[in-house]
Amino acid sequence: MNRAGGGRIAMVGAISSYNATEPVPGPSNLFELAAKDATLRGMLINSYFHLFPEWIGKAAGWLADGSLRTKVTVAEGIERAPEAFLDMMRGGNVGKMLVRL
Repeated sequence: MNRAGGGRIAMVGAISSYNATEPVPGPSNLFELAAKDATLRGMLINSYFHLFPEWIGKAAGWLADGSLRTKVTVAEGIERAPEAFLDMMRGGNVGKMLVRL
């Protein structure tokens, strides 16, 4: 078992639980965070809007040179759009959810 302390955990990806009707699965040993002096912090995009212009400038270059790659989930055909949307809301995609027409 790793005994190192001072870790940082970012809480992201909560969109899949927005409409949950039952408790969302999660860690049952959160006390371990305290025992290891770790930090658990939520992250919402609106806290970082002021950095968006800087991000666009950097990301455009990285996309152009291939050093930034994104993952996508593709649903084939417009008839799959409703299912793709629901899958996205449930967290059933990796990266962006796209519908190829």
